[in-house]
Amino acid sequence: MILVTNDDGIEAKGIRSLVEMVKPYGDVVVVAPYRVHSGKSHAITVEIPIRYNLLKQYENVKVYGCTGTPVDSVKLAFSAILPRRPDLIVSGINHGSNASVSVVYSGTMGAVIEGCINDIPSVGFSLLDFDPDADFSAAIHYGQNIIEHVMEDGLPARTCLNVNVPPVAQEQVRGIRVCRQARGVWREEFEKRLDPRKGEYYWLTGYFENHENGATDTDEWALENNFVSVVPIQVDFTDYDAIESLKRIQND
Repeated sequence: MILVTNDDGIEAKGIRSLVEMVKPYGDVVVVAPYRVHSGKSHAITVEIPIRYNLLKQYENVKVYGCTGTPVDSVKLAFSAILPRRPDLIVSGINHGSNASVSVVYSGTMGAVIEGCINDIPSVGFSLLDFDPDADFSAAIHYGQNIIEHVMEDGLPARTCLNVNVPPVAQEQVRGIRVCRQARGVWREEFEKRLDPRKGEYYWLTGYFENHENGATDTDEWALENNFVSVVPIQVDFTDYDAIESLKRIQND
């Protein structure tokens, strides 16, 4: 059984493409937010009730809409919808990049990390194209290669995958690169605007700053050179190298 979710909402073309990607590999259950939850990371809903509904059923696919976040959708699937633990969780296909530090903000990857915490092989897919009608054929083709590998060989414990696909035609993709996350930062800027009643409000804008433009082993380099990037992501945030240097603050 394969659990499918996303952060672009249940009606996004990306999630429909993801269902087509994984449908050949087993029964598929989709549990995804009704609306867009981009940038929600690992957010969960704690102040209002969460509801879900079965929207449609066809072939080996069931589709549920959820009023919560991507992580809510995964948690709700575990506790209320699925008859058993899924064999695989996939999230996406996100409209836009989740490479480099974007993984920290990503609702797509938040759902994947939730699966990983629960020891279920989990993969997030993103296409670097914000067009609602983007061409997902390359993502489906290379994504199936990745899915087949994960289903056959599994993933290391506490590790999930962050997969990003360049915005080019399938025949222009040069292959798959397993790489590391580039060091970079989003330089946010809040643009001040006025509403019709002259009230001030702020709109988030900004740009990504790659701190490793010359490095050839990063996800950003792979994508710029028309490779599909695959980055293994660990749930454990511990900086093991720093433990010894910090032990002097301990009280024995």
